[in-house]
Amino acid sequence: MKLLFIADIVGQPGRRAVKELVPKLRRQHQLDLVIANGENSAGGSGITVKTAEEIFSAGVDIITSGDHLWDQKDVIELLAGERRFVRPLNYPAGTPGQGSTLFHAASLPPVGIINLQGRTFMPPL
Repeated sequence: MKLLFIADIVGQPGRRAVKELVPKLRRQHQLDLVIANGENSAGGSGITVKTAEEIFSAGVDIITSGDHLWDQKDVIELLAGERRFVRPLNYPAGTPGQGSTLFHAASLPPVGIINLQGRTFMPPL
């Protein structure tokens, strides 16, 4: 299995790079799964439904998040209904969304994805 993980997509320049590069990289390396951190994709602070759709349409399969998860209010829509969007698993019980997911691709075994947020130099969860 060939996997690409993209660290922080920041703002419009980051989304533009993803749109331009991910399709080429998928073809060139025959990638099976692309995971990207999108928590700063909306102007460098948070993620919106619109920026998530832009990232998914560029060929990213799963978007992860982190400490900037709550910076945009419409993230609630992503947390409520988007199975390809993963918040940190180690958020308190009752937090909306999911901290893990299973990715299914044709002719490949399922892949479990877990998103955890570090705690060093971070506010308490």
